Amino acid sequence: MSGVLTVADTGYEPLAALLARYGLTLVVEADDAAITGSFWGDAEAGVVGHSVFVRADTPVHSFLHESCHVICMDGARRNGLDRDAGGDDLEEAAVCYLQLVLADCIEGVGQDRLMADMDAWGYSFRLGNSRAWFDKDAEDARKFLVNHGLIDASGAPTFNLRP
Repeated sequence: MSGVLTVADTGYEPLAALLARYGLTLVVEADDAAITGSFWGDAEAGVVGHSVFVRADTPVHSFLHESCHVICMDGARRNGLDRDAGGDDLEEAAVCYLQLVLADCIEGVGQDRLMADMDAWGYSFRLGNSRAWFDKDAEDARKFLVNHGLIDASGAPTFNLRP
């Protein structure tokens, strides 16, 4: 989808640095290669174990979403991860919440821009858009993240993986 931020827009280094804070690895694929571990195909990010795979045309929201799946899943699932992150509805909500928190950790992205990209891409929320969901309907996701030590009580990322 045109208009959404891509990995080419942010550069690889800030994304690799963010993942490194979690002990995760960014793997950059060639522009014409299929993305390893991509559930959705095309330019969508992929995941295998402790690695997140992208190309230059991978949307930043996809990079963050798949990265947050790796962060939010338990260690046993992470160790066996190959393409399909799985998880339940609550974990999926926590992934969406955490990707918005982490958007502020990437210069030039931030929550507002990521929300616009998520809405443009077609993420679906009960209240109609990502901002309304985040502000008014995401308390269960926030609690999940706090309870698993992934954000602190103030909402800041802890840069820990779920054990």
